[in-house]
Amino acid sequence: MVNSEAPPWYKIRHYLHFDNPVGPHSASKIAMVPNTVEKHSFYPFIHTVIKTVKLVKNKTTGIIERKEKKRDISYAAHADSHIYAYYAHLLNQRYEEALSNAGLENSVLAFRTMGKSNIEFAQIAFNDILCRQECDVIALDITGFFDNLDHYLLRKAWAKLLSADHLPPDHYNIYRSLTRWCRVDKRAVYNALNISLHNPKKHHRKRLCEPNIFRTTVRPLLQLNNQSKGIPQGTPISAALSNIYMLSFDAQMQSFANQINARYLRYCDDIIMIAPKGTLDAIKTFVNDRINDFKLEIQTDKTEERTFSLEGDRLRTTEPLQYLGFTFDGKNVRIRSSSVARYCDRMKRGIRTANNARRKYNKLRMAKKRSPKGLYLKKLFRRYSYLGRRNFMSYAYRSAQIMKSQTIKKQLKPLLKKLDTTIDT
Repeated sequence: MVNSEAPPWYKIRHYLHFDNPVGPHSASKIAMVPNTVEKHSFYPFIHTVIKTVKLVKNKTTGIIERKEKKRDISYAAHADSHIYAYYAHLLNQRYEEALSNAGLENSVLAFRTMGKSNIEFAQIAFNDILCRQECDVIALDITGFFDNLDHYLLRKAWAKLLSADHLPPDHYNIYRSLTRWCRVDKRAVYNALNISLHNPKKHHRKRLCEPNIFRTTVRPLLQLNNQSKGIPQGTPISAALSNIYMLSFDAQMQSFANQINARYLRYCDDIIMIAPKGTLDAIKTFVNDRINDFKLEIQTDKTEERTFSLEGDRLRTTEPLQYLGFTFDGKNVRIRSSSVARYCDRMKRGIRTANNARRKYNKLRMAKKRSPKGLYLKKLFRRYSYLGRRNFMSYAYRSAQIMKSQTIKKQLKPLLKKLDTTIDT
């Protein structure tokens, strides 16, 4: 009997897709019945690209350069997303048991309900360095993580987690939908269906189109993955599968770390090893050999090697270590300067846009002989100051409190003045 209350894996999704939104009762009847999942026909993913501008310091010239980072996001139809969410819930339970059995519960950090964020995880690494005093640290980044997960190795790891030789039919159908995925570009499908990207739910629209329109108008736009690697990023199950894929790798890395008295941590595609001095070459050789076995590659230009040494009573390194958005020089923790610069850039552009909108609005008001209005300061301060709940400044203040970092607080002092100055201009 299906519980009428929303189960823990259920999440209502408000976006438009090729099917109607599904309530918790109907979602449970679809997702929790293996025979139904086995025969379920998955809709194509809707694909979009999220672009973010990163400010990166050129290692040769020392000049900070703007670089555009693109991230492919695919989101599933409503019924499909609930199936993925329920099976992610089932797999995560088995995964947590496997982590505990392998002694990895404190080594794998991302996509788990640990009640912690990247702030606490960075603090774990920095505290370990402080406790060791003199040590070598290597931080590595996996190239195109989700795009390069090998399908055969994923299926093998998935079945192993279920203690099976082959995936059961319901699991296999989900596996097929994620490896032989079909997707359509969001902008292209919205244009084809004459739907506004800015106001898609006009006229109380609840789905993109009916099945007959899907067959005639959308089907010609579909793209099919014919490669033997890569899963969509952004589905409710993608994160769980990436951890399952890396489970054997993590176990081998942890075993090696134990042998050399090192600390191994992995946060999604970010790997860090904190080890006794003189072990960097051995670590690099071991990591490269193991990562090749999993048909992945290390992004060499993002690899950081640091040696921490005591000079008198002060722990020092030639260059600060960067990890999960923070830098650590042996004493002080800072937020990456590029993150601060990116916030300032975003703040200036946001206020400039608000000022332009205000001028246009006031021009219309004055044409009607009405008095002009000022900026909506409350909204701007909510977006760009610590008064907001989810923005860079509130995150930065939380980081300073958790890490007990006076250095971060000093980084933030000029930012509020800059915000006031920018608003006044």
